Amino acid sequence: MSDNSTVLVVSPHPDDAEVGAGGIIAHWAAQGRTVVLVVCTNGDKGTSDREVDPANLTETRRKEQLAAGKVLGVSEVVMLGFPDQTLEDATEFRERIVREIRKHRPHAVVTCDPYRKYINHRDHRITGRVTLDAVYPFARDHLAYPEHLDEGLEPHKVREVYLWSSDEPDCFLEISEEAFKAKRAALYSHVSQFGGRNEQRESRARSGPEGIGRKIGVPLAEQFKLVAVGG
Repeated sequence: MSDNSTVLVVSPHPDDAEVGAGGIIAHWAAQGRTVVLVVCTNGDKGTSDREVDPANLTETRRKEQLAAGKVLGVSEVVMLGFPDQTLEDATEFRERIVREIRKHRPHAVVTCDPYRKYINHRDHRITGRVTLDAVYPFARDHLAYPEHLDEGLEPHKVREVYLWSSDEPDCFLEISEEAFKAKRAALYSHVSQFGGRNEQRESRARSGPEGIGRKIGVPLAEQFKLVAVGG
């Protein structure tokens, strides 16, 4: 992937992309790649506090996501706005993802692995599956959502898909110390989810990338399932 390639990141909820791929997002953005973040849901159920109003939570999480995107260096944050726990493998959702692929024409798409075994949030599973279908064949085929052609959105072939939270990772990508710090700061931007900084949280945030880094002999890394897209 060249330094000027575009990357489209598709996240089920606000904060998921930061957890799963925040380091490599910041790393790629710092290298000059255009990174666009698509967030599928509005985060309105992401709380255990029974006193929080869902509408207020939605606005809070929107602001948190915009702040986190700025920290990571993404070029644009697209909020699709579906309520939490309502995503369906259906035409409406798929069309929205195909539209973003055709609009931004990414070399690579990054999203969550829909095939994680046993316990997996339904929004994550459906986001991954719908995104893979949007990549191939829908975004490629001109007769899929032909109304896009009238809007000047031409078919597009994505070349690579990176899946985070995979049970079978096979792609280990080094991230810089600066990228790790951006990932950590982006996570802390989601105050409603992660609260403030503390020593235990700091240690836990670093232990994952350090452990992955040891697999390939580097200080810090993130891991993915890499899918090369043919056709």
